[in-house]
Amino acid sequence: MSQDNTEQRSWRERLQHTYRLVIMNNETFEEVGSYRLSLLNVYILLSTLIVSVVVIILLLIAYTPLKRIMPGYGDVNRDHELILIYQQLDSLEQLVEAHRVYTEHFRRMLTAEVDTSAQKPQTLSGEDDSLELLVVGHSQEEELLRQEVELEELTANASKPLNVSPRDVPLEQLYFVPPIHGEISEGYIPGKHLGIDILAPQNTPIKAAMDGWVVFADWTLETGNTLAIQHPNNVVTFYKHNSSLLKRVGDYVKAGEAVAIIGNTGELTDGPHLHFELWYKGKPVNPTDYITF
Repeated sequence: MSQDNTEQRSWRERLQHTYRLVIMNNETFEEVGSYRLSLLNVYILLSTLIVSVVVIILLLIAYTPLKRIMPGYGDVNRDHELILIYQQLDSLEQLVEAHRVYTEHFRRMLTAEVDTSAQKPQTLSGEDDSLELLVVGHSQEEELLRQEVELEELTANASKPLNVSPRDVPLEQLYFVPPIHGEISEGYIPGKHLGIDILAPQNTPIKAAMDGWVVFADWTLETGNTLAIQHPNNVVTFYKHNSSLLKRVGDYVKAGEAVAIIGNTGELTDGPHLHFELWYKGKPVNPTDYITF
C-alpha cells in the first residue's frame, strides 16, 4: 500500500517538476531565450489548444454555411425550400419556353407566314366538296399531334355537311355574320393594327363570322385566348383577347355559332373587347368593308 502511494507521489512530482527550456545561438552559443516549463504546464497548454480548435470548428459548422457540406448535418427546412425553388425555376423555364413558342406562332400568323394554297379535295359526303385548312408553322412533334387531332375530329364530324364553294368568290359577294355588335374603339391600320377592336359588355358571346373549321384555339402571351377559323375561299378570321374559348382545334362551326366569350386576356389589351381580324388569301383586310358591326 505504501509502495502505491509512493509511486503516485512520484508521478505527481514528475508532472510538477520544473524544467528550463533554453534557446541558444548555434554558432555563438549565445542564450537567446529561457523558459521554465513543467510537464503539467505543457499538458494543460496542449489540451487548451486542442479544445479551443475543436470549439472553433464546431462554431463554424453550426453558424456558417459550412454545415451544408457536412454529410448528415444541415437545416432540413432550408433544404426543402431549396428543392421548392429548383422546382419553381424549372416550371418557369418551361413556361417561358411555352410563351416563346406561342409568340412565334402568333408572329407567323400576323406576318402572313401561312399556306393558304388549295389542297386536294376531301370527299366527306360523296361529293367533290373540299376544305382548305390553314397551315401554321409548328415543330415536327406539334405538327404530328395536330394532324392526329384533326383526323379524329374530321372522322367524328364526317356526317356534317360542308358548305364550301368549289371556286373562289370575291369577298364582296360573301355574307359574314358580325361576331358581336358594339362600338369600334380602334379601326384597321395597314401594317400596324391588322384588325378592329369592338367594345361589348362582359360575358358577351362571340359568334363565328362564317362556316368553317377551327384551326387555332390556344392562349398566347400578347393576345390571350385566341381562336382562328378557316373558311371557304381562302378566308381566315381571328378572335383575340377572349376570356374563354368554346371550341377546340378541329371543330366545325356554323355561321353565327358562339365560339368564345369576350374578355380582357393577354398583354396587348386594356379592357374587355374583341380584336377581330379578317384575312383573305394570306393578307389582312379591313373587316368594316365587308361586315356591319
